[in-house]
Amino acid sequence: MKNYGRSSVSEFLADRIVYRNLNPYDPGLPRLGQIRQEIGLSAGSIPRKNEPEYARVIVYLLQQCLRQDMPGGKIERLVFVGDTRLLDGTAYANLCQAGGWTGLAFIGSEDNQPAAFQLSQAEGGQPLYLSNRWTALRDFDQFCAAQSLPVGIGTAVVIDLDKTAIGARGRNGQVIDQARLEAVQVTVADLLGASFDPAAFRAVYDPLNQPEYHKFTADNQDYLAYICLILGSGLYSYNELVRDLQNRRLVSFEQFISLVESRKRELLPQLAQIHQEIYQNFLAGDPTPFKTFRRNEYLSTTRRFGCLDDSAPLDNLLKGEIVITREVQEMALEWRRRGALLFGLSDKPDEASLPTPELEQQGYLPLHRTVTHIVGE
Repeated sequence: MKNYGRSSVSEFLADRIVYRNLNPYDPGLPRLGQIRQEIGLSAGSIPRKNEPEYARVIVYLLQQCLRQDMPGGKIERLVFVGDTRLLDGTAYANLCQAGGWTGLAFIGSEDNQPAAFQLSQAEGGQPLYLSNRWTALRDFDQFCAAQSLPVGIGTAVVIDLDKTAIGARGRNGQVIDQARLEAVQVTVADLLGASFDPAAFRAVYDPLNQPEYHKFTADNQDYLAYICLILGSGLYSYNELVRDLQNRRLVSFEQFISLVESRKRELLPQLAQIHQEIYQNFLAGDPTPFKTFRRNEYLSTTRRFGCLDDSAPLDNLLKGEIVITREVQEMALEWRRRGALLFGLSDKPDEASLPTPELEQQGYLPLHRTVTHIVGE
């Protein structure tokens, strides 16, 4: 493992990236509202990464990028680089189907087992290349060529940002998790004030963040942060929550926030105000209703970019800084040199990825433009 200096994700993706709201950062690309009209997507909630409608939006954007770069050109194949077999594998399969493309996906996640790869299939039969080493991305490139799917002109390369291009899963991803946890804790502590109990917070957050409770929390960190805030306020106890979930008196976050709405007069004024804001955002279909938390997440995340000295030991970089994955950077630059079309996806909310106008004036940048170290083999 080696430190390859500093850069940003924009070195290889430029501004061709969408965060959760599906509005491309590149000002030359259409916004989601316009795309809805062009592809006949109904108004309402924003599609999530594993949904077919999400793929239709990305396919449209890829075609717009191609028209800018190579008028009259054609996308013939798709290459996807991600870190989770289920979520990224589904997104990749949906993209292939929506675009009518053949393709291959690399799914990486490092562990301490001997290096190995496995060929599998996503839903729909599209091939997956699973590896427990990010260095295998170079072998994957050769594998694509051997399968008559060379990565170059005619290829759209879609790269996941979180825990792939940055904070590689199994190598550096825990720093992304630490930033999000810090943001939840800071937000809840600020709102509860003197009544905040750090130990009690972790005793609630840690178990509720497990897959066992994903059906209730929808695996949504905004919902989880809100639940921790309400439990910390004393309006509803953790034991009551667990009991109601077990006996199925409570089965969804919608039930929970509606219950709080019916009892909001019992909350302190500051908490009642933040509840009202979150409740209104939730009713409007906003997937990230807890804006205060997400803005704190942006700060806690960006502060972990490039925060250590260039001479810092590699182990310190991997444990204390969100770094660019060298193997992804290297192959992305090579694929772009060959003429491939590159595009980035992030499921992180825009509020947790982009600075507010006030922060922008202070020099803060979007996550994909923020400079940090590059680490890899």
